[in-house]
Amino acid sequence: MHEHFLQQAIALAADNVTSGQGGPYGAVIVKNNQLIVASGNKVTSTLDPTAHAEISAIRLACIKLNDFQLHDCILYTSCEPCPMCLGAIYWARLAKVYYACSRFDAAAAHFDDSFIYDEILVPPSERRIAMLHLNLPNGLQPFQLWAEKSDKVVY
Repeated sequence: MHEHFLQQAIALAADNVTSGQGGPYGAVIVKNNQLIVASGNKVTSTLDPTAHAEISAIRLACIKLNDFQLHDCILYTSCEPCPMCLGAIYWARLAKVYYACSRFDAAAAHFDDSFIYDEILVPPSERRIAMLHLNLPNGLQPFQLWAEKSDKVVY
């Protein structure tokens, strides 16, 4: 069963290459052994650097299931998720992830995310893209309002 869904993700990735829709990545999301959504990478076709196959599939599944959490869902992806997709997987609270290729396989094909993994460990002000903290008097206001809000949807 797992191999079947992972093969679908691989087929999406291969089709993505031949169709020119995006990079060589595909992902499917399954719930109760039923395919919910499938997506290839759409970065180049949508001009969206966040339109990785996993992110696109998560977005589609959330819309289809009318929920921002995918507790009982499994993601099958053609390659080990990058740091951005890994974060999205945790935020969506997927139950499991199965992948075919490793990040090292991706790096060998010139899709190397190692610099991002490295940057995460660097203090924000020393990263390649400087991230500079400005301590403004009202900077915490959104969090304070959130803490006081009685009808918030917690996530």
